Amino acid sequence: MKTNLFVLLLFLVSTSVQLLAQETDVFQKDGIAIRGYDPVAYFKQSKPVKGQETISHDWNGVKWLFSSEENKEDFKANPEKFAPQFGGYCAYGLSENHKSPTEPEAFTIMDDKLYLNYNLKVKELWKKDIPGRIKKANDFWPALMSKTAKQ
Repeated sequence: MKTNLFVLLLFLVSTSVQLLAQETDVFQKDGIAIRGYDPVAYFKQSKPVKGQETISHDWNGVKWLFSSEENKEDFKANPEKFAPQFGGYCAYGLSENHKSPTEPEAFTIMDDKLYLNYNLKVKELWKKDIPGRIKKANDFWPALMSKTAKQ
């Protein structure tokens, strides 16, 4: 009886921790934001650059990786400037009222803000009406925050 109760308690704790870990306003995998890419590099180098585990900063409940100490310090000074909009979830998907993961190569910088998309094909759809899609995504985002995305 004690063994069964212990196993049940262990299962409940494990399940609760997993569910809490999945609910975040930042697209992350294994606690690392935006697939480990450097958010500052999108602005400085105009391309996705993989960050390094050894150069990281915890912000908004997840670990962000950077390709240089300078980028890390820039992010720390103003994370809202460099972090992708909608927590790095697909901006097009959000405009369709759902959260979706993103690929690093499918990005747009518009009005000095970083937007990520599910893939390059979706980015082409996004580009047809970026201002309209941003408005729709902004409208849906509050209700979608903290809902688990399809990985």
